[in-house]
Amino acid sequence: MARKQNDDLLMEDDLTAAFLDDEIDAVPAAAPLMEDESIMAEEPTEDDVPGQLAVDVYETDDELVIKARTAGVNKNDLDVSISEGILTISGTLTSGDEVAVKNWHMQECYWGEFSRSLHLPVPVKEDEAKAALKDGILSISFPKLQQEQATKIPIM
Repeated sequence: MARKQNDDLLMEDDLTAAFLDDEIDAVPAAAPLMEDESIMAEEPTEDDVPGQLAVDVYETDDELVIKARTAGVNKNDLDVSISEGILTISGTLTSGDEVAVKNWHMQECYWGEFSRSLHLPVPVKEDEAKAALKDGILSISFPKLQQEQATKIPIM
């Protein structure tokens, strides 16, 4: 479930800091619950931020490669586009069952829309991109543009 931007609960960076920091005082305290608040999961609203997609970006001698875990996403529910060096991957992750849930006890899996845009770190041939979805991994590769070597100018 996506978090609201003004959520009082510890965010991922705060949790990471809590586990990495030896100082117990460095752990931010969560806001106490009001009488009418519950620790049960809330229904998602339109104000929720879309889920982020984790990616790996690396290059070989000839290519720039982007990989993303998209397990459970149908390739028809994925959209991959590039414009002016910015790659955008978006889609929808559905649980598959359309059951009317009466009460959530735990919800750790993200279901819903996700999106990720990133500026490519090297110049690429955008029109020669290749994308494949295999075993829940989306792989996108771009041939790199070869940068011209600087020409040495002799001094007379």
